[in-house]
Amino acid sequence: MDKIAWLHLVDGRILSTRSRGKDVYYLPGGKREPGETDAETLVREIREELDVTITPESIAAAGTFEAQAHGHAAGTVVRLTCYTAEYTGTPEASSEIEEIAWLGYADREKVSAVDKIIFDHLRETGRLT
Repeated sequence: MDKIAWLHLVDGRILSTRSRGKDVYYLPGGKREPGETDAETLVREIREELDVTITPESIAAAGTFEAQAHGHAAGTVVRLTCYTAEYTGTPEASSEIEEIAWLGYADREKVSAVDKIIFDHLRETGRLT
């Protein structure tokens, strides 16, 4: 499974989402549509999920992380390619998103396996408190 995610941190907390019917939080983003670039996927997914507009020229690579895919058969790996980016608008839950939350490192147990790895990385680099 290959997905794109947006890392948006403010004051040591990261913006996370919980989809309808899911029991954990995920970083906002999702799967590419056929022929989409990473940037196009990021812009589309964030607009769909959070109703904000990513500024394409501000998109910057932030790392790629892999782990067992939450809710999938053992051995199903998700690869999450992460980006930071500026945006316009106010993040609001839309589409399949039921809830958005600003999570800190203390919330690590509420997120998917790959997000836990990202939380650890952000904590080690002093970006997530």
